[in-house]
Amino acid sequence: MNAHDVTSHTSALSLNGAARLTDLGVIRVVGDEAAKYLQGQLTQDVVLMKPGESRLAALCNPKGRMVASFVMLKRAPDDILLICSRDILAATLKRLSMFVMRSKAKLSDATEQFHLFGLIGQAAQEHSVTDGQHLCPLAPADDSPRTLLVSPAEAPEPSATPLDLALWHWADVRSGVALVTQPIVEAFVPQMLNYESIGGVNFKKGCYPGQEVVARSQFRGAIKRRAFVAQVDGTTQAGQEVFTSADADQPCGVIALAAPAPGGGTAVIASLQLAALDSIDALTVGGPGGPALTGWRLPYQLLADI
Repeated sequence: MNAHDVTSHTSALSLNGAARLTDLGVIRVVGDEAAKYLQGQLTQDVVLMKPGESRLAALCNPKGRMVASFVMLKRAPDDILLICSRDILAATLKRLSMFVMRSKAKLSDATEQFHLFGLIGQAAQEHSVTDGQHLCPLAPADDSPRTLLVSPAEAPEPSATPLDLALWHWADVRSGVALVTQPIVEAFVPQMLNYESIGGVNFKKGCYPGQEVVARSQFRGAIKRRAFVAQVDGTTQAGQEVFTSADADQPCGVIALAAPAPGGGTAVIASLQLAALDSIDALTVGGPGGPALTGWRLPYQLLADI
């Protein structure tokens, strides 16, 4: 399998500024057993995280399919934020709250308590935090540094140049890291979005819903789908299926994240069958007559199978 090049498409290297991330929301988990409770629910080792540390994490169903994913920030041992797509926040909060029972942990929608900003380029390197603010490192986009600023709602906004949210979404795609949104709920096990390779899965921690499936998927040769950054010569959106020109009935992939590209077309993260990438058949979105999917590549190294 040889990933194609995408140097013909616009790079995110020149982006610089701060975008207000109004499409994200915040679930807050507080209490003496906040970390212990989340430890039994998520793919990440919450207990070992230090105060001020952030990591990617996923919430799976018993079949190992991701129902949500987060940038998780441990503000303090008893105060943890789960930053996720706003369109799944209510359902995710309800699902997590079902299992709290007698745990000393309280979950709430804290979206209005915080402002979230995406910083890229020079802005990501130079911003300094004030009391109550936190910077969560994110995967770079075309080598351009990015970070997530979590700020109390009453704190001043960053002084960086304002960046259009659409450009931030495009940079998100170029980073190769997709958070779960409504169209792809329960569509993937974490490895289908490369979560084990971008720090979103800890294989040494204890049990959580779907843990056996996720662990079994990591055995050598068991991972048949991977996420790639690519370009669609037209419009597309998350949840649409990808096909090869040789098979109009059986999809070989799914669009996980999509954003209009400044140079035209749509930048996407597509979870694709590895076998389809080794064929000579063209890839299209929506069916054999749909727009072409080209230029697929991996923006980071994959963790070796175990």
